[in-house]
Amino acid sequence: MKTPRLDLIGLVVADMATSLAFYRRLGFAFPEGAEEAPHVEAVLPGGLRLAWDTEESVRSFDPSYRRAEGSRGELAFRCDSAREVDAAYEELTRAGYAGHMRPWDAVWGQRYAVVLDPDGYGISLFADTSIDSRAPGDA
Repeated sequence: MKTPRLDLIGLVVADMATSLAFYRRLGFAFPEGAEEAPHVEAVLPGGLRLAWDTEESVRSFDPSYRRAEGSRGELAFRCDSAREVDAAYEELTRAGYAGHMRPWDAVWGQRYAVVLDPDGYGISLFADTSIDSRAPGDA
C-alpha cells in the first residue's frame, strides 16, 4: 500500500454563511454563492485544502452525526509579527467573535492568542518572537 498523504482538513459548521464570514476576515476567498452551498473548499499554499461542510450535509451520508462537545480541533495561523497577532485578535473580537485567550508571550518563543470561530473551533494566531523573526520596531 502506498502511504496516504494529508490532502484536506474538514470543518463541520452549523451555518455556512456565518462561518465563511469569519474565515474571510482571515484572508480566505470564496466563490459567489458559497454561503448557500453544503460543501465549500479553499486551496491553501502548498496544495492542502480546507473544507467546510454543513451539519445537514454530513448527516446526509452519516445520519448518526452529532455535534461534539468540548475541544474538537484547532487551526493555527502564522502572523508576520507580534504586533500582527495583537491586531488580528483585536479586529476579530471587535467584530464580535469570542476571544478565548488574549495575546500573550508564550514561553516557547511565540506571541500567541486564540479566538473561537462561530462553531467553537479554536483559531490560534501566532508569530515567532525570536530576535531573528521580529519585524523592525517589534519588542
